Amino acid sequence: MAAKKILMIVGDFGEDYEIMVPFQALQMVGHTVHAVCPDKKEGDTIKTAIHDFEGDQTYTEKPGHNFALNASFGNITPADYDALVLPGGRAPEYLRTNEQVLIMVNHFVKNNKPIASICHGLQILAAANALKGKDMTAYPACGPEMVIAGANYREVEPTEVVTDGNLVTSPAWPGHPKWLAAFLEVLGTEISHN
Repeated sequence: MAAKKILMIVGDFGEDYEIMVPFQALQMVGHTVHAVCPDKKEGDTIKTAIHDFEGDQTYTEKPGHNFALNASFGNITPADYDALVLPGGRAPEYLRTNEQVLIMVNHFVKNNKPIASICHGLQILAAANALKGKDMTAYPACGPEMVIAGANYREVEPTEVVTDGNLVTSPAWPGHPKWLAAFLEVLGTEISHN
């Protein structure tokens, strides 16, 4: 397996699990992951939030961990990366308004590189006009926005994944096992069980 170089775009109050779990899991199998945030540099931290499903009409939000960035946003050249990860949480609400973020995302879209996005992370892809005609899923509250963006939005269980070519999506962190397995397949990562 050839190790891949993966860019992860994060921001304050991104979902804790949706940042930390893929960040660590992708490194665990041998890939390099650079987590960056606009206006922040390597060593800076972002605050995360834990979204939990406790029987209310929507998720609850609690303080998460401080997550240390391991690369500087201003030093990133998207062409140096093989794939992109867009976690969910509150951060995509404002990350999608950052022109530099959209330019970076469009590099991956235009070059048909693997993209894994989960929950509200799809809001960034919608803002980048990258979902037209794509089969995908997102957090259900984002569904109408996905339809307006021209996606073939599919509402699935939170534990499920939808893959369309190089795009791998899931509604929320309960989908991590299938989402990460599907992303590893798109990346060409083989894991053997001897």
